[in-house]
Amino acid sequence: MGMFTYLGLGPTAINWEMTPDYTFGTFESWGGVERVRSRKERTHYFFIDAWNEVPRLCLMERGIKHARVLAEVLAPREMLDRCVADQGKAVFEKSYAIDETLRQWLIANVIDDDSGKLLRPLVADDDALAPPTLLPLRSEAAAPERQLVLSPGPEELDEEAVRRCIASTNFFEAERHPNGLFQGTLVDNGDGLTVTDLTTGLMWQREGIDIMSLRQVRRVIERCNAEGLAGYSDWRLPGLAEALSLLTPHQNMHGQFVHPCFSPDYPFVFVNATRSPGGNWYVDYKQARVFWSSPTIPGGFARLVRNQKAEDK
Repeated sequence: MGMFTYLGLGPTAINWEMTPDYTFGTFESWGGVERVRSRKERTHYFFIDAWNEVPRLCLMERGIKHARVLAEVLAPREMLDRCVADQGKAVFEKSYAIDETLRQWLIANVIDDDSGKLLRPLVADDDALAPPTLLPLRSEAAAPERQLVLSPGPEELDEEAVRRCIASTNFFEAERHPNGLFQGTLVDNGDGLTVTDLTTGLMWQREGIDIMSLRQVRRVIERCNAEGLAGYSDWRLPGLAEALSLLTPHQNMHGQFVHPCFSPDYPFVFVNATRSPGGNWYVDYKQARVFWSSPTIPGGFARLVRNQKAEDK
């Protein structure tokens, strides 16, 4: 059982029935949390990450408000390609379930192998000791070369408008603009709660709001402002461009395309934009893409933002 020793997992940890499609209903959709007994419960499963040109076989750890890729498995490329091809390539979803052939290969070459030679762990041993933000303090940071004002919304956007929004600012987005190179200038505000992007002038909540309907999210925002979250009372949902500005081209240690100063417990967030002809837009930091969902299927996380002001401390 070398793999389990290597990653600190129990010998019965793998859920062979779990797939990327099932995780939304189990862990993320509104009401789906009732299927999981505890917020501390963790499920581990293998999946194929085909968002980049070369697919990867990965080991995922999932729970309520929790998602991280623990390791990459160095599987034969032809096996991964065949598994993806058999399921049919999708335009908006590039995470695939493993097939029976891969399952048997994993059991023989990874699960029952004591060497761990085919594993590439993606979680550092000293994660718990990592600095809170890994960012410079705001008081010590130099002003960026450029500053940018992004739309806060509300907006009604069709697919073409979303593409223009992404391309015009050169945002990275895995599906629509994978070569985007936008990079902000995040700094630590020293309060343990927020960071600020000096390029966009936006102060961000490092944590977020748990999964719930958009109407409930707005009520929580009202309460946060009434109570003065981090000392401020003008928090709001981000516009689409604002939420996109946090995307990075590389995954962090938690398997998300965002700076590790942000909690991984909020993998996709509402934005202040509706879809034409219908639905709500979201930004998914786990998949590095914009997606929409019907308003009849409520449920999303939120990360709040506010405009940094000259009089802020």
